[in-house]
Amino acid sequence: MTGLGNLIKRNIKLFFKDKGMFFSSLITPIILLVLYVTFLAGVYRDSFNSAFSGVVSDGIINALGGGQLVSSLLAVSCVTVSFCSNLLMVQDKTSGARKDITVSPVKKSTLALSYFLSSAVNTLVISFTALAVCFIYMLKTGWYMNFKDVLLIMLDVLLLTLFGTSLSSCVNFFLSTNGQASAVGTVVSAGYGFVCGAYMPISNFSPMLQKILSFLPGTYGTVLLRGHCLGGIFREMQKEHIPLAAIEEIKKSIDCTLFFFDRKVGTDMMYCVLCGAIALFVLLYILMNKLKKINN
Repeated sequence: MTGLGNLIKRNIKLFFKDKGMFFSSLITPIILLVLYVTFLAGVYRDSFNSAFSGVVSDGIINALGGGQLVSSLLAVSCVTVSFCSNLLMVQDKTSGARKDITVSPVKKSTLALSYFLSSAVNTLVISFTALAVCFIYMLKTGWYMNFKDVLLIMLDVLLLTLFGTSLSSCVNFFLSTNGQASAVGTVVSAGYGFVCGAYMPISNFSPMLQKILSFLPGTYGTVLLRGHCLGGIFREMQKEHIPLAAIEEIKKSIDCTLFFFDRKVGTDMMYCVLCGAIALFVLLYILMNKLKKINN
């Protein structure tokens, strides 16, 4: 089992065979969805009702709440799930399996790449499963998206998953026990939603904190997802003759637009930042493995 393909197959099989690891990854978006629907859906709906009651239809208000909820859930789960699905890297260290594999004629860089690619595949399976459930939920709350919106959301989920996988690979590289991995996973699950603007719109933070968060790549992923989940709703609002200025203010208030030091960031630039962060973390992960090889 020395080829990259065989190592990837081995890692994927172990992930789905390990019921604890698989279900801990799968249950993360499910728990988030239940919590969001139970606690946040009403908050979002009441907030939009108080602001736009009598201005837009109830259908649009429900769809706004549903779209904001779904975008928040996907923005968080794509990254947090990757930390769960990337635990095999740590488990192989604790069990000694990594040493057994490296005894065979396999390059450490090949082994490192197999962890990254298999984790990306595992996380994508769970993320797109969560996305399918979210689409069903949006059909219930109000569907205003077209085919292009759906494709862009799928692209956003793909990129956020790769971002989460590359980030978790760099972090897990330094971990050597399951306890350390569990602690890191808990911190990421608890804190990531706040720093990426999923739990609370960045526009609600202080100006200084907004500037700091504008440096974080995950923030751009959240804004992209939110803009694409709600884009059809904003088009429908234009059809109902809602003033463009009012629509722009709504976009700002719920983070459908992002500002970098008071300059609006375009969609193309957001994708560049997210793709650049993925490339940077992947290169950093490769470099760390090469330096470890030299030191050993």
